[in-house]
Amino acid sequence: MNLPNIVMPIFSRLRFILVETYHPGNVGSVARAMKTMGFSDLVLVNPHNPQVTSHDEALAFASSADDVLANARIVTSLDEALEGCNFAAALSARPRVFSPPVLTARALAGRLVAEPELNAALIFGSERFGLPNEAIEKCNVLITIPANPDYSSLNLAQAVQLLAYECRQAELGDRPPETDVGFRGKAASVEQIDGMFAHLEQALIALGFLHADNPKKLMPRLRRLFSRADLEAEEVNILRGIAKQILWKHKEGD
Repeated sequence: MNLPNIVMPIFSRLRFILVETYHPGNVGSVARAMKTMGFSDLVLVNPHNPQVTSHDEALAFASSADDVLANARIVTSLDEALEGCNFAAALSARPRVFSPPVLTARALAGRLVAEPELNAALIFGSERFGLPNEAIEKCNVLITIPANPDYSSLNLAQAVQLLAYECRQAELGDRPPETDVGFRGKAASVEQIDGMFAHLEQALIALGFLHADNPKKLMPRLRRLFSRADLEAEEVNILRGIAKQILWKHKEGD
């Protein structure tokens, strides 16, 4: 029996490798940047502080991503960090005389999602010196971020966040985000909207704004206006409440 091929999402096959990172706070910030985008595979190559994953500053900057820190692996060589990977991308802001093909972060993300057979690694150099040429030579592509050419300095965690975000967006596509941010009420039905317009028309006639015998195109134009608003049921109720109040005031004045 042939079993169907299981396509693994990018979140489970993308590794973030930091080479000779100096500041513990940057390692913690990287862990936080990764977790907010759904990634967890972090490998540290010869960090300046061998106990960086338990360092107070790293834990503080990681915020609630201390699990990513706790599970990070520390290795002594880039070759060891790349074990199990069949594709590697280096990030560099410095021009190189010789380098692998250059891709944008977005193009890289699209490729990684489109080719699920790739178990990839993103490699970031130290804050002080970046990546050495011999590290870049091990990579399939070189990634650059099109920052301001007059000031292209990015914090390590910021660079990780940008790459992680592009990869997440490539994986999710146009799928609406699963979040409680913002509010979206229940869409109004056709019947509710028709009832609102009938009510609103009565109110406009009572005000003298609309002539019942010669309405021209006012109501169709109002329909066009409100159709762009994508009305919710509660909003229809508010508009009907306004119309009701107008009619009540008009009747009271009579």
